[in-house]
Amino acid sequence: MQSKTNMDQMLAESFRNLALKMPIDKITIREITEGAGVIRPTFYNHFSDKYELLEWMIRTEILDPVIPLMQTGRIRESLILIFENLQKDKKFYKKVSRLEGQDSCENIAKKFIKEILHPFINKQAGEKKLARRGLTTDLVAEYYARSMAFVVLQWLKLDMSLTPEQMADIFEYITTHSMDDVIAEMN
Repeated sequence: MQSKTNMDQMLAESFRNLALKMPIDKITIREITEGAGVIRPTFYNHFSDKYELLEWMIRTEILDPVIPLMQTGRIRESLILIFENLQKDKKFYKKVSRLEGQDSCENIAKKFIKEILHPFINKQAGEKKLARRGLTTDLVAEYYARSMAFVVLQWLKLDMSLTPEQMADIFEYITTHSMDDVIAEMN
């Protein structure tokens, strides 16, 4: 009998192969299970739908590996690792980046990145109160999750040839400088 993780990986591999051949929204559970060599009920023992499978893939392949880096405050290294992990299967993730609606890659990425950032921001803030009224650690985590997801998705959608290190530098620069500073440097 297959372990849960092995079965999840088999279903993910089947889904990945199908996504490289056809639009993701057209892929059926039947096609995923046939590709994995299992019956439909097996899929539903692991995931509720293909989007939950996709979330599992993004979490385990892209985001879980950066958690230890984030926990030690190594943001730049975390970003580089995200881009490196995406680069390993860029063709697949480029297709995923085009998903729209509530199950969009952007929504999935923002949710998971925020989950990763929130404990880090809370730890850094400690007991300190934020100086600005209405500025909460949740708002800060949401802001950076959205901006990080945006930069990652632009890299995928526009098929940028920049390296993971260059993308991390761009994100780091934009988030540590004011808009005035960034615009002034463009002239």
